[in-house]
Amino acid sequence: MSASQPQQAPRQDSPAAPERATLLVKIFGKDRPGITAGLFDTLAAFGVDVVDIEQVVTRGRIVLCALVGEPPAGTEGELRSTVHNWAESLKLQAEIISGIGDNRPRGSGRSHVTVLGNPLTAESTASVAAAITGTGGNIDRIFRLAKYPVTAVEFAVSGAETEPLRTALATQASVLGVDIAVVSAGLHRRAQRLVVMDVDSTLIQDEVIELFAAHAGCQDKVAAVTEAAMRGELDFEQSLHARVALLAGLDASVVEKVRAEVRLTPGARTLIRTLKRLGYQVGVVSGGFTQVTDDLRERLGLDFASANTLEIVDGKLTGRVVGEIVDRAGKARLLRRFAAQAGVPLTQTVAIGDGANDLDMLNAAGLGVAFNAKPVVREAAHTAVNVPFLDTVLYLLGVTREEVEAADASDGHVEPGEG
Repeated sequence: MSASQPQQAPRQDSPAAPERATLLVKIFGKDRPGITAGLFDTLAAFGVDVVDIEQVVTRGRIVLCALVGEPPAGTEGELRSTVHNWAESLKLQAEIISGIGDNRPRGSGRSHVTVLGNPLTAESTASVAAAITGTGGNIDRIFRLAKYPVTAVEFAVSGAETEPLRTALATQASVLGVDIAVVSAGLHRRAQRLVVMDVDSTLIQDEVIELFAAHAGCQDKVAAVTEAAMRGELDFEQSLHARVALLAGLDASVVEKVRAEVRLTPGARTLIRTLKRLGYQVGVVSGGFTQVTDDLRERLGLDFASANTLEIVDGKLTGRVVGEIVDRAGKARLLRRFAAQAGVPLTQTVAIGDGANDLDMLNAAGLGVAFNAKPVVREAAHTAVNVPFLDTVLYLLGVTREEVEAADASDGHVEPGEG
């Protein structure tokens, strides 16, 4: 503070001032450039201050709301007449409502509810809204995140805690056949800076062990071991060793063939590219093999990758794995390790997977997403996505389709539906 500036007196608490009179000015009609500027130019002549603004355009129709302070004494009638005349000159409708104060305070407990539908029906939307109301929540705002490859809308909700809201809506999701994600509101949502994915049937459409088995001619035997594991007769590590043993003697040249056969899940490239632009770090953990995940890491620009490693001696697969085993507990352990290396709190991580061996990782993450998962995984995860497009996970993070496409266009990428 310079010597010429007067010092301010210490701030003292004082009784809250009575709320002042305000006017809510609502404009409806066909959208065109200049409406917002025109309304506020009209209001500026009366010296009012702006308390709040909201504008929505749907299929070329605008709804513009301006909450403004009361005009000088004796001028309200003139303001009303001037606004109505301006609106009529543009073939718009105007409504002006007198009131007191600002919007009522939002209730405690704030969440974002994202609904994905293909299609999103009026029935499912009504049920979601009713379920929110049933938990004591109030819908403060609704807006569309995407219109394809699925319709995605987000409800900003206050007045209900996130966990009870998530529980109530999980039941609705299964009944209605839509995907619903509930996350708590706040700055941390955009600050989730690490995403870790499973590989088989998540990042890629294939099961890597089955691709190797096809070259070894032992698909049926591998499938039998997998089924035994699913029945609970073998744990993951036992089944891994049993299946890999069937690959003994396979020429190491098959690794390049398998890499070429791997099919990325639709939307995988878009998801990773967009996350990287947002400043996220991205990794994969897999019960499969580093011979494939290392290649994916290089191709997709991933920050982290970990999997089991097939032993190769003298140009042949030995039928054994070496190093740390990546199983259910291992995936959660690696999520924590990656988060520590990235300098990201675990609460700001996102994990995506489809199988029971992903459950520990999904539960450990700040947001666990079950992607086209088994029922037991869908029930245990924070949220589920049941459409075959991996980039729909972006909508759960509040990223709109328009933001994705704008970033793609700036980089010369416009590849809807790409892997």
